[in-house]
Parts: sequence; C-alpha cells; structure tokens
Amino acid sequence: MATEIDPRMFASLSSRRRFIGGGAAAAAALVLGPSFLAACGKSDNSSSSSGPATPSDDGSPATGKLRISNWPLYMADGFVAAFQTATGLTVDYKEDFNDNEEWFAKNKEPLSRKQDIGADLVVPTQFMAARLNGLGWLNGISESRWTNKKNMRPDLLDAKVDPGRKFSAPYMSGMVGLAYNKAATGRDITKIEDLWDPAYKGKVSLFSDTQDGLGMIMLSQGSSVEDPTMEGVQKAIDLVKEQKDKGQVRRFTGNDYADDLAAGNVAIAQAYSGDVVQLQADNPDLHFIVPEAGGTTFVDTMVIPYTTENQKAAEEWINYVYDRPNYAKLIQFVMYVPVLSDMTDELNKLDKGLAANPLVNPSKETLDKLKSWPALTDEQTQQFNTAYAAVTGA
Repeated sequence: MATEIDPRMFASLSSRRRFIGGGAAAAAALVLGPSFLAACGKSDNSSSSSGPATPSDDGSPATGKLRISNWPLYMADGFVAAFQTATGLTVDYKEDFNDNEEWFAKNKEPLSRKQDIGADLVVPTQFMAARLNGLGWLNGISESRWTNKKNMRPDLLDAKVDPGRKFSAPYMSGMVGLAYNKAATGRDITKIEDLWDPAYKGKVSLFSDTQDGLGMIMLSQGSSVEDPTMEGVQKAIDLVKEQKDKGQVRRFTGNDYADDLAAGNVAIAQAYSGDVVQLQADNPDLHFIVPEAGGTTFVDTMVIPYTTENQKAAEEWINYVYDRPNYAKLIQFVMYVPVLSDMTDELNKLDKGLAANPLVNPSKETLDKLKSWPALTDEQTQQFNTAYAAVTGA
C-alpha cells in the first residue's frame, strides 16, 4: 500500500539544494536549458597563474563590521550572535545569494571595475569560486589567520579546483546518489544497474540536470567526471536513451522527485542526500545509497572578493566556522555533509542520532566513492547540455 504524505511537509524542508530548485534558479533553468546547475558551470576553468593575492597582514586583531552574503536556510539559529560575542565584530548577515549565475550576472560589472559589492565574504558553489578566481576577483585566505584549516577533510583540501585551498574554504557538502523506497523495490539497491531492472519499469526517475543525472552513470561505465570528455558523456546519454525508450524511466526531475518516491510511484530515484535525511523522518522505508561505482558531490565554499572592506574579519569568520564545536551547530541545523573531518564526537554532544546518520556523517569509505565535476568551459557546457536535453526533452 502506498504511503500517503502530506504535501505541505515538503514545502517546509530546510534544504538549500531544494531551495535553489525554485525561485531564481528555476527561472535560470528556462534561460539556460535543461540543466541549470550544470549550465552554471560554464566558466573559465583556469586560475590566474600567480594565484590569488593575499593582503599583507600586520598581525593585529580583526575589528569593525563583516558583511556576509549567504544562501537562505544555510545558517544555524544563534550562530551569528555567538560569533559576534566571541570576536567583538559586528556582522551584517544577508540571505541574498539565491543562485550562482544570478549572483554573477549582478556582480560581474562592479567586480570587473573593483567596486564594492556590499559583501566581504560570499558562499558560491565551488565551480563559481573557480571562475571568480580565474578572473582574478578573489583574495587569498591567510594561513596565519586560518589556523583551523587543519580540521578540513583531506579529500577537500587536495581538490583539483583549488589545491591546498588557497582561495576557497569549503562550507557544506552534499552527496548525489540513489534513493529508493524499499516498500516498492522489495529489496536493497546497491548499484546503478539496479535502475534498469525490468521489475521497476516505469518506476525510475532520473535528474534532468546534466552533471547530477549523468555523473553516477558515467562512473558506472568507467568514465571520469573529474576530467569529462564528450565521449564519456555521450556513452552515458546513450544508455539513458535506451532505457527511456524501453519505458524504464518514469520521468526526469529537478528537486521534485520526493512526492513520487515517498508515495511509491517511483521505486528508485536519483536524489540528494539532504532531502532524504529529512524524508526518512516520516517514511522509514526510504533509503539513500552512493552506488558501488560511485556518486558525485557538490561543495559550497566561502570566498573573499578582492573588493572586501574587511579581509581580517572574513578570515576570522572562516576560522570560527572551522572550529569543530562551532561547525557541529551548523550541521545540526543544515543537515548536510560536514567539510571537516572527525566530527563524530562533536555531533554526538548535540545529537547522537545525527552523528550516527550516514547521510550526515558518512564513512570514509563512502566519501572515497564521491567525485566532483570540474568547472566546465563554455564549449563543454553547451555540448553536454544540448546532448542530454535531446533525451530528457527538458
């Protein structure tokens, strides 16, 4: 029997990934095509040869006002106030970063003229941080003021997009994998090939987003998402087309897979870990896995525009966030995957259930199976998105 879920519950999910599925980002999808998050990846993939500049530091403490621009639903209650008390700084915190491309379109002109954009620290997704750095619009982050950098997950510290993390401090991460309703599947799901089981004909949903939809399929075929080629992308698209033509795929979705999954209309869905964490509270039949061959991850980062009026305060904020007890409070509220290592003890102090949840506090084995797309060039973005759109019809 299908489980009935109150649709109002989904409207209240405090998921940043879900938030960008609507509003400005949805509008961007109409302009950018079927895969707005992937389309957002059209950027200069190169960094400036000399790297980002880090202003000289006289060693004096940070003072004054810090202006932060972050995504909605991405900050724990009381966190900003606690930072102000701990540091003596004043924070002007705004939840006005609604979409990477929208933000870039709004700020590229003043940034190109080195004019103030009203923020000393912003939180773009990793591909956008790489684009901004490639344009020379970011300051480096001082190692001497970022002493808690040692707490970062090693896999994020060694990221290809910013080796050693000179200009971007990861803020939150999330997993893209498979969710399934065990009441509908009748068994556990472990690999991509399970999507194509004839028993689930018409009960599979895939993402219309090029990167999120194709990434895990490419990995199952032995193709790289960290250094993608048109050949690897096309191979995955051909498989999706074959399964769509067989009637295996019910539909292609954005963030709107939750209703069908919870009700059992969809047995297996490509899904975001943050959504499933919250859906499980009302439906224990729902499960999330990173497929055996791997899944993908997205990372939002804290960066300092080169137009900042308070470099020291921005660095103070980054270092405060990277203190494990402080960061645990953010995870408790946001429910995404920590970018800091060894968070179990601190999460246990707040909520043992949270620390034990493998979707919030995944094992090293799981993290090792996650791969990240690079910032794509304009040509790659157009080629990949056009080819996938021909199948999804989006």
